[in-house]
Amino acid sequence: MLATRTRWKSVALATATVLVGLTAPTLTATSAAATTTDYDSTYYKNAIGKTGSSLKSSLHTIISSQTKISYSAVWNALKATDQDPNNSNNVILLYSGVSRAKSLNGGDTGDWNREHTWAKSHGDFGEVTGPGTDLHHLRPADVQVNSIRGNKDFDNGGSTVSNGGGSLTDSDSFEPRDADKGDVARMILYMAVRYEGDDGFADLEPNESVNNGSNPYIGKLSVLKQWSDEDPPSAFEENRNQVIYDTYQHNRNPFIDHPEWVEAIW
Repeated sequence: MLATRTRWKSVALATATVLVGLTAPTLTATSAAATTTDYDSTYYKNAIGKTGSSLKSSLHTIISSQTKISYSAVWNALKATDQDPNNSNNVILLYSGVSRAKSLNGGDTGDWNREHTWAKSHGDFGEVTGPGTDLHHLRPADVQVNSIRGNKDFDNGGSTVSNGGGSLTDSDSFEPRDADKGDVARMILYMAVRYEGDDGFADLEPNESVNNGSNPYIGKLSVLKQWSDEDPPSAFEENRNQVIYDTYQHNRNPFIDHPEWVEAIW
């Protein structure tokens, strides 16, 4: 069942406007409105009402209960999670937004491969079952665009990435196209909550650096927060979360269901 989310800030504003007969005021960028979902009384029940480290700890416990898949199984999983809603033979590629045939998975020019949004060298977890195969941060991407992104941190600015759909890059960072910025932010922050160093893998954390190397960090947190706020979850992202939950890992990305939890934790 696809989670139904209600944004209470928007509902309250609309209701107040109707009641008093006034024109709605111009809104400036603020943190994400509070939401409710169909999973709040079940899946998220131990997290509701919490903030800060208490919320992060509760979410870690909740989402750590998952089914893990092998790296080879990721290929077929991505063909389902990232299926083009307008063409069931294709997947939508991260960063470029291109719709490409599912059959073109591989390592050649014109193919798509498995992008680790949290670069696998940041924490040195590679492709092992666990963080290396977690579908909540693995996405199909054009082979060449994926190579250009490499293991760079995320930040604003740079020069245009060829065939990158408007993505930018410089020597130490990568900026996805606008339509993928929130997706990237929520994937990174999911990883930071899911992998806390208590299961044999590194404690993954976002920070303000763009030169993290092999350390288990990815930046820039302030930019990721901005991206998450400015690019809220799309229907595609919500459906992807649901497919992973229903069919593969049986855990959810809480920042897709509750975008306001980004600010509540960080």
